[in-house]
Amino acid sequence: MDERPLNATAASLLGFLHEGSKTGWDLVVTAQERIGKFWSITTSQVYRELAAMERAGLIEAGERGARERKPYTLTDEGRRAFAEWIEREPGQENIRYPLLLTVAFGAHLPPERLAAMLDSHRAAHEKQLAEYERDAAVHGSNRYAMATLDFGIVYERAVLDWFDLVEDRLGQ
Repeated sequence: MDERPLNATAASLLGFLHEGSKTGWDLVVTAQERIGKFWSITTSQVYRELAAMERAGLIEAGERGARERKPYTLTDEGRRAFAEWIEREPGQENIRYPLLLTVAFGAHLPPERLAAMLDSHRAAHEKQLAEYERDAAVHGSNRYAMATLDFGIVYERAVLDWFDLVEDRLGQ
């Protein structure tokens, strides 16, 4: 096995494979549904990581099925690598919010254009909060899903509070 440490994308794929064999496409869909709101994984990343993990012996590919899709299964080495990864201390988060960059240079925009952007983003966050709250009603019995959704709900409420502060500060 290649001794490079697992990256978060590869580790998340191994985590999903603990639930059973999945094709690359199944993993793309699962990642989008389960972690896509807070961790971005592209289709190309999934397939690149699957190839690397197969070479490293972390997963095994099965026989091609319908539409030439190949199911992947976790190996013992993959379980060990995931166990090591999940035990490590997560790194620090890095806020990368494009709207903040625009607001930082907001003096270069007509006030009505900046206000329209803020209104648009506020509406998107209100919609996301409502979606998280609906998801919470569905996943209420899964405490791990709820812990993640709790973060999303608190985050969206904080961002909505920030929009109120920006409105007051910028007089819009």
